[in-house]
Amino acid sequence: MAPPLLKPAALRPGARIAVIAPASSAKVERVDSGIAALRSLGYEVVEGRHLRGRSPQYFSGTVEERVADIHAVFADPDIDAIICSRGGYGSNYLLEQLDFNLVRANPKPFFAYSDMTVLQNCLLDRTGLVSFHGPMVAGDFFRDDGVDEASFAAALSGGTAELSETEGLRTLRPGSVSGTLYGGCLSIIVSALGTPFAAETEGKLLFLEDVAAKPYQIDRMLRQLILAGKLDGVKGIVFGEMLDCVSTGSDAGMLEAMILRVLDWFDGPIAIGLRSGHVSRANVTLAFGIEAELDLNGQPVLRFLEPAVRN
Repeated sequence: MAPPLLKPAALRPGARIAVIAPASSAKVERVDSGIAALRSLGYEVVEGRHLRGRSPQYFSGTVEERVADIHAVFADPDIDAIICSRGGYGSNYLLEQLDFNLVRANPKPFFAYSDMTVLQNCLLDRTGLVSFHGPMVAGDFFRDDGVDEASFAAALSGGTAELSETEGLRTLRPGSVSGTLYGGCLSIIVSALGTPFAAETEGKLLFLEDVAAKPYQIDRMLRQLILAGKLDGVKGIVFGEMLDCVSTGSDAGMLEAMILRVLDWFDGPIAIGLRSGHVSRANVTLAFGIEAELDLNGQPVLRFLEPAVRN
């Protein structure tokens, strides 16, 4: 049985945001620029102990160091929110050592995407903590046009959002449905299948996105979700921008045609193009765990039906 939804407190002006690196290390100049951008928005920034660390190969620190950073920022009563520096690879090493009771007792907004999908879904499924699929410091905040500030502010202040064609949303199959918004990076969700940390997708309004995966690779991953039963009971599906998910020399519409073919049995509405996660610009913040409505019977809209934080 899923735990009750756990909403963190809304952020106030001057709130303290911790920046950590649970997976790969980030370029120093991007970390510096991203932190400067956060400060320009009026937030105080606290760096995780191993934010700038580099262990052998590609990680920002050892498993123990990265777990310790997560536990430290959740436990610190002076930290109001947490934003990851970047994705890369490495979150799956941390899952078995997470203190879910600590997180449950200290709910805070936790912003990430990409490799952190498995970490965020695990926290949502095990503790009920709302998951913020949104901009990261060295992935988005370092760029002048990297963050959709309206959805970021709404998510943290207790507002709601209506996402539409302005945020890239397009209809693939019409329909209207409501459900619990959930999802993340497609390849990371697939990589957790068969483990104790597989995503709990049944009954959800599912968001799936990825980057630089060819259409046949997305086909394969969708088929794996289908064969694993992870699309059973899903109410609707929203695909992201799917940045660079093309095959050289193929038709421009190959990805969308493939999605409709693979999901020809699926009864719910299907959209694509929502600019959240791996995106070309203005990363939109989604709050996984809250109730939302997907209406594709006219102008496409994804409407949040409740705030992601408590005031």
